[in-house]
Amino acid sequence: MGHIRKKSGIGSPLSAPDARRLQKFLSSIENSSRHMIGYPGTHTVDFTGLEAFSSYCLNNIGDPYRDSNFKLNTHDFEREVMEWFSAILRADDKKTRGYVTSGGTEGNMYGIYLARELYPDGIVYYSEDTHYSVAKILRMVNARSIMIKSRPDGEMDYEDLAATISIHRDVPPIIFANIGTTMRGAIDNLDTIKDILKSRAVKRHYIHADAALSGMILPFTDDPQPFGFDAGIDSISVSGHKMPGVPMPCGVVLARRENIERISSSVEYIGTSDTTLSGSRSGLAPLYLWYVIKSLGAEGFTHLVSECQKKADYAIRLFDSIGIRAWRHRNSLTVVFPRAAEAILKKWQIATEKNEAHLITMPHVTYSHLEAFIAQYAMAIVEKKVSTS
Repeated sequence: MGHIRKKSGIGSPLSAPDARRLQKFLSSIENSSRHMIGYPGTHTVDFTGLEAFSSYCLNNIGDPYRDSNFKLNTHDFEREVMEWFSAILRADDKKTRGYVTSGGTEGNMYGIYLARELYPDGIVYYSEDTHYSVAKILRMVNARSIMIKSRPDGEMDYEDLAATISIHRDVPPIIFANIGTTMRGAIDNLDTIKDILKSRAVKRHYIHADAALSGMILPFTDDPQPFGFDAGIDSISVSGHKMPGVPMPCGVVLARRENIERISSSVEYIGTSDTTLSGSRSGLAPLYLWYVIKSLGAEGFTHLVSECQKKADYAIRLFDSIGIRAWRHRNSLTVVFPRAAEAILKKWQIATEKNEAHLITMPHVTYSHLEAFIAQYAMAIVEKKVSTS
């Protein structure tokens, strides 16, 4: 792409103080990135081939499957991205549609929006371990909802779900299923959920899957848990800035076409239909996702996921060597361990919740990162014991 020239623009060069401020900020970001192992963001793909496009206002307004009056868009690339995701999420490309979102929250809101349009009187069921954004979404749309208990490992408590649905059997259930919970990486069992619905003769229902991280892991494993449209879901949200990572928050949402067409509206101003939540959307995000897909391919993703899982197992062995119990769910990159040594956790940007902490073996996390963190974590624990003895 070296032949693409950067367009000239207005404005003057930054003042010396402003330029120094930016340089100082860049140094800070580079330093922080060396100690980021607790959250599912990553930075391993070289995107220099796309730098020239950042000079343009690329706006993917409206439905990506229809032409628009606004021509500075990447709809062609977005459609290819959605076609690829349809394949890995085991959907019928002719019966599903979707678009590139601003991230997981928008994707989850879209799924709940479609479900509410289909079943205005429906009740949303979600577990205690569901992402914090869902409670916010439910307040925004004023949806009836019931929180279901979680098991100790983070998976939904199916007995509680079954009992609760039985009480409200006359109301269509909207199931919010976690395909990899935020803190523990737990995957709600879609087969069990469907069995509960079937055993109670509940024919009107909707299942949305939040597969923020695991949606880019399970398709590339040998023995995945049920996660896609072949498992009976109606919509799914997957993040794009997590695995393998693009430099801006984004994601994809995919849903049954018949449900999307229910909310489609024609907009004369832009000369197209809109089937999205946000209307104006980043045209760069689809381009970056397309670039990743073309750069890695299915074989590259499979290798990447396999290496990340090996690092997760290595982290568990390191914890075991210092007498600390750590664990992960099958196919997950999230390693859960006891919360301790707060200063070390903060230094390495480790996520915490109550008495637990976790690290996530994303592509940028190396074996050296794991060795350094766990050694420091162990030393801090020892020092605390000595100081309190």
